[in-house]
Amino acid sequence: MAFPRFLSLLAVVTLSLFLTTTDASSRSLSTPPKTNVLDVVSSLQQTQTILSLDPTRSSLTTTKPESLSDPVFFNSSSPLSLELHSRDTFVASQHKDYKSLTLSRLERDSSRVAGIVAKIRFAVEGVDRSDLKPVYNEDTRYQTEDLTTPVVSGASQGSGEYFSRIGVGTPAKEMYLVLDTGSDVNWIQCEPCADCYQQSDPVFNPTSSSTYKSLTCSAPQCSLLETSACRSNKCLYQVSYGDGSFTVGELATDTVTFGNSGKINNVALGCGHDNEGLFTGAAGLLGLGGGVLSITNQMRATSFSYCLVDRDSGKSSSLDFNSVQLGGGDATAPLLRNKKIDTFYYVGLSGFSVGGEKVVLPDAIFDVDASGSGGVILDCGTAVTRLQTQAYNSLRDAFLKLTVNLKKGSSSISLFDTCYDFSSLSTVKVPTVAFHFTGGKSLDLPAKNYLIPVDDSGTFCFAFAPTSSSLSIIGNVQQQGTRITYDLSKNVIGLSGNKC
Repeated sequence: MAFPRFLSLLAVVTLSLFLTTTDASSRSLSTPPKTNVLDVVSSLQQTQTILSLDPTRSSLTTTKPESLSDPVFFNSSSPLSLELHSRDTFVASQHKDYKSLTLSRLERDSSRVAGIVAKIRFAVEGVDRSDLKPVYNEDTRYQTEDLTTPVVSGASQGSGEYFSRIGVGTPAKEMYLVLDTGSDVNWIQCEPCADCYQQSDPVFNPTSSSTYKSLTCSAPQCSLLETSACRSNKCLYQVSYGDGSFTVGELATDTVTFGNSGKINNVALGCGHDNEGLFTGAAGLLGLGGGVLSITNQMRATSFSYCLVDRDSGKSSSLDFNSVQLGGGDATAPLLRNKKIDTFYYVGLSGFSVGGEKVVLPDAIFDVDASGSGGVILDCGTAVTRLQTQAYNSLRDAFLKLTVNLKKGSSSISLFDTCYDFSSLSTVKVPTVAFHFTGGKSLDLPAKNYLIPVDDSGTFCFAFAPTSSSLSIIGNVQQQGTRITYDLSKNVIGLSGNKC
């Protein structure tokens, strides 16, 4: 009969489908997700180290003797190298515990990100420079209450996270400057001070330098400022930051010295007489951005690189110009430019993987659109990586699916919505997380670069955060321990593990 034959055929097909499904499922189960080991004890020990660090006993606050050898003048092919120090090794902690320090860092970080987003938005929307001119009184003091400038720069109050010691003037006066890939204008505090915050080194006196020159209003550098004014034929500058902190003064040129590596004549920099903001004892800022007034462009560097050690380690790292060659095993990505704004370094990011499995994302989610919005920037001053909301949700959900066996911590802490309680563990296996770049290369992150302690009692959080902006930012927590090379001549970014 046909009916029994049909049932027999149906049974065979059903059994075949069952076996196929079971086989696929068993293959999936037989391939466990890739994991990293997080050293919980070591991470928690560092939370105590950074709180107990005494900068007065550190070489950071020890006045270094003048070098007996005169540095040679730099040319665009010469290598230069500087020590790089994290913010929290610079001054004694005022926080009673590590959670208080973490919340302070995250608040600072949010201000910086808001400033970066605002600066790019102004560029995309074509805010005219005439709308950004400050208003000055004619007396000798710069009147901060008369400034009418909207937010025009990406940094924020106290957002400098890494510092180097730089010499300014002739003879060179050494001072600590914030290093910032999200800023272009170099500036230092100068005498006479209408209003200067406290810094660890003496405030620079322009009259002590034989090579200091004020720039006139017709100087080409003056026309390159986003915000400028003219008084007594001197070019006045202003840089405003994300939370309203600022520096105001005159634009000048002077010699800048990089330890014994070399020195550069006629570097345009702001001489700030009115400065407000918690810049943590630094004398000013050295801009590493892509704009024409940044130190990288003024020195015509073909490349620069840095390696950021863990901010809680108390160790130093390095900033190098023209000295690092990319190796065949290094991850590389396209260095992209936004036609609307040249300050920021955009990177070609295609996606992520968690536990060795690619996270499903729309193809163009990280592209810069025709208006100049969107994209992904690398920034050494932002701490926590911010991802466009859809990308963040997909990454977080993929991570959550593979950590159901881990004890959950607080539901949310500040920026973080995914936290775990590792208080009873010395080590823990966690899923791997990797960045994938356009061009096919990828970078596997160490576990401590995506699960970070937020207190000293064992609470660790997934160190990414969503942003309502279309812009994504790869921050320094994810960059720590990796040498980041910006090959400006070839428009390539290199990411090299274990080259610090």
